[in-house]
Amino acid sequence: MAQGLLIDMDGVVYGGDIMIPGADKFIARLLKEGIPFSFMTNNSQRTRLEAVRKLSRLGIIVTENHVYTSAMATGNFLASQTPQGTAYVLGEGGLISSLHENGITLVNTDPDFVVLGEGRNFTLEMVQRAVDMILAGAKFVTTNRDPSPKKKGWDNLGIAATTAMIEEATGIKAFVVGKPGPVMMRGARKALGLETAETTIIGDTMDTDIQGGVQMGYKTILVLSGITKKEHLIRYAYKPDMVVDSVNEIQLPLPWW
Repeated sequence: MAQGLLIDMDGVVYGGDIMIPGADKFIARLLKEGIPFSFMTNNSQRTRLEAVRKLSRLGIIVTENHVYTSAMATGNFLASQTPQGTAYVLGEGGLISSLHENGITLVNTDPDFVVLGEGRNFTLEMVQRAVDMILAGAKFVTTNRDPSPKKKGWDNLGIAATTAMIEEATGIKAFVVGKPGPVMMRGARKALGLETAETTIIGDTMDTDIQGGVQMGYKTILVLSGITKKEHLIRYAYKPDMVVDSVNEIQLPLPWW
């Protein structure tokens, strides 16, 4: 039976612009041994090529086929719901490219969907326009619901805050595509050609990576090199199958392979 990995990026293989020690060697071993894997990120701003270039600058050499983003999952989802549909988009690069690739036309009036992704280039006026469109019947979809890190000097509000603002203004809850939602979790697995029992997710966040993996029936590995600390685990009703300090400690083959 084939076995493969879905790997979060920030907090797992790098922190900001610094590679987490040993991440390059871990990925190199996956490539050498032919183990299927995909980097799975909720960030909808970057295209796959931009993600690959960032990894390359850190010494991790992969191809675009090794990246699966919430923007890709969102484009696939909209196309499955309304082929050749229309969308008003609050978002940037990767999201816009994915919608185009999936046959979704970007419009400024009467869209089928209002789609929210990460970004800093949309204005409060554009948000108000999105609110009016949702109140007029457009479906509200957001690429993910990642919170702000709540650090002084952070350069955007975080998509969770913007989503909440629009939900409050419309009284309508967003459909969330990205992690831990099943649309993205299932889409990333299928893109690798894996079955549920063949999939392991590696992440640093209990509320997205590990929760999503548990809900989907995947095996889960929590790394402590990102957001979650060991003392946080007591807060959760679910637990990962393995906890390590970083990907450098993961021994292959995994115990369940």
